[in-house]
Amino acid sequence: MRFRELVFGAAVAAALRAAARLGIADALGDTPLSAEDLAAAVKAEPKPLRRLLRALSCHGVFTERPDGTFAHTDMSRLLREDDPHSLRAIALWCTEPWTWDSWPKLDEAVRSGHNVVEDLYGKEFFVYLNEDAPESADVFNRAMTTSSTQSARDVADFLDLSGSSSVADIGGGQGHVVASLLEKHPALRGTLLDLPRVVENADPRLRPGGALADRTRIVPGDCREAVPVRADVYVIKNILEWDDDSTARLLRNVIGAGGPGTRVVVIENLVDDSPSMRFSTAMDLLLLLNVGGAKHTTESMTSRLTAAGLVIDDVRPVNAYLHAFDCHVPR
Repeated sequence: MRFRELVFGAAVAAALRAAARLGIADALGDTPLSAEDLAAAVKAEPKPLRRLLRALSCHGVFTERPDGTFAHTDMSRLLREDDPHSLRAIALWCTEPWTWDSWPKLDEAVRSGHNVVEDLYGKEFFVYLNEDAPESADVFNRAMTTSSTQSARDVADFLDLSGSSSVADIGGGQGHVVASLLEKHPALRGTLLDLPRVVENADPRLRPGGALADRTRIVPGDCREAVPVRADVYVIKNILEWDDDSTARLLRNVIGAGGPGTRVVVIENLVDDSPSMRFSTAMDLLLLLNVGGAKHTTESMTSRLTAAGLVIDDVRPVNAYLHAFDCHVPR
């Protein structure tokens, strides 16, 4: 029966997507509601909605009470837009239309070692998103913002920068990590480096007029091409998932920019030694499908960092799904 459940895994993903798109979790407050009342709130048919809720309740997403009403669980609250730990955008991103086109071709990706998106759509993944699937691109941006915002707090709590005067967030997206670090360390100065179209939408705290603007430098650029930033500490989070050549070039650029003695902290999901193995290995396969990338094992990450010339001082979990490799450039 467990095997049968696994084979029907797509049904669970589809049910979560449907609940997110219907807004069921937002419509359901602290008071349990009947399927009929929820259906009226989300403009759906009561009988099919009850079937959807029953299917989700089997997995701990919502719960059906003895009187037939439905109530929230800790997991169903993660589908609410206003929950501080909301995963609604992540649920949508992982079930976007392109994923349903790609998953059936996983065997092809395993045989070839290459992504399948370019054959499906005739374009590289992010080019396809931005040119042909703008709604999906928007979902991606919201999902990454959600993920970065939530993990940035954990990184700031984890990372001790008390002896440093400057930090650079390399490929840091909208800058949630560097913003959290600057808030924690009032004397610290920070730099955000990412592609021009990304940093245009940087965290408002970092932009002119923002609370952290006077301690922040925003640098548009491709870190695989150059890192024109000097800092005591470089943070590289969740971007060493490309091909080996791109990873090697980025690390060389950081080492060249920082010089001997510089601290480099690499933060990644791992597909071993982690309580989040089911999540991380699934993301690893999704990376293979869309960009031909990969999540790392402890060994593969270690080998890439040492091959680049870094000395690894410590490897520790940041939270349930992230590990930090604390390194330095040898003198």
